[in-house]
Amino acid sequence: MAAIFYMSSLSNPPLPDEVDDKAAHIAAYAGLGITVVRAVAGGLPARVGLRVALLSMAIATAYGASDEYHQRFVSGRFSDALDLRADAVGALIAVAGCWVWGILASRSDPRGVSS
Repeated sequence: MAAIFYMSSLSNPPLPDEVDDKAAHIAAYAGLGITVVRAVAGGLPARVGLRVALLSMAIATAYGASDEYHQRFVSGRFSDALDLRADAVGALIAVAGCWVWGILASRSDPRGVSS
C-alpha cells in the first residue's frame, strides 16, 4: 500500500513507454491482492474460501478507491473510474490465483492445507 501511495503521489510516475497505465494498475493491485489474501488467510498456500476471497477483494478495491480519491489532490493527476476498475481486476486475478494455488497445494500435500 505504501508503494502504491508513493507512486500515486508523483505527478508523473516513472512508467516505461511500452507499459500501459491500466496494465500498471492491474499489476500493482495483483501484488496488493496477493498480500491481502495472505494476510486474511493467515499465510499461503491456503484454501481460499468465499469469506477470504470477498474480504480480500473488498480491502484491495476499497484501497483502490481511496487511491483514486488521493490522486484528486496531486498536481497533474485525476480520479478515473477505469483505473479503479483496473485495480479491481488486478485484485480479482490475485484472489483467483491464490484460490487455485490453495487447491493445487492441498491436492499435492497428503495432510491437506488448512484454511
